Amino acid sequence: MQVPIQVVFEHIKPVDYIDERVREEAKKLEQFYDRITSARIVIGRPQHRHHKGDTYSVHLHFTIPGAADIAISRDPAATGRHEDVNVTISDAFAAARRQLQDLVRRRQGQIKTHEQPPHGTVSSLESARDHGFISSADGREIYFHRNSVVGDKFDDLEVGQEVQFAETMGDKGPQATFVQPVRSR
Repeated sequence: MQVPIQVVFEHIKPVDYIDERVREEAKKLEQFYDRITSARIVIGRPQHRHHKGDTYSVHLHFTIPGAADIAISRDPAATGRHEDVNVTISDAFAAARRQLQDLVRRRQGQIKTHEQPPHGTVSSLESARDHGFISSADGREIYFHRNSVVGDKFDDLEVGQEVQFAETMGDKGPQATFVQPVRSR
């Protein structure tokens, strides 16, 4: 990091083992992603409990060049959970690690894209035999059964209607396992 890690204790006296643990976790993040320019970690104890033990809040703030800052907050007292300070620290740094992983994936172009299902038009319907055929964009005829139509809407289909479908190879050729009418916009 270009700026030394800043560890701040709120409503609590500094505790060496917590300070060491936080710095160790921050160094692990830096090994994972070495472009973090600054880190500010705030350990707080919002309330002091005599009978049930204390809860600690952990707030992380990382600055990364060319990206939005990463800010993580973990406060077990707000959720009603009683957690050890080490668990809260681990949870906060795990969340920061996931955000850094997403950042790295975006920068490497590994963003997941979802393909649209293929489109076609209903070319024929045989209501008495509970099936029909779809003409795909590449000119093939694809069989589909009444049970493949989403929402039990087989009787609402019309010849020439545009549909989306998922295809598999059946015993007698291509077959649609999922058929859904395309909504008109």
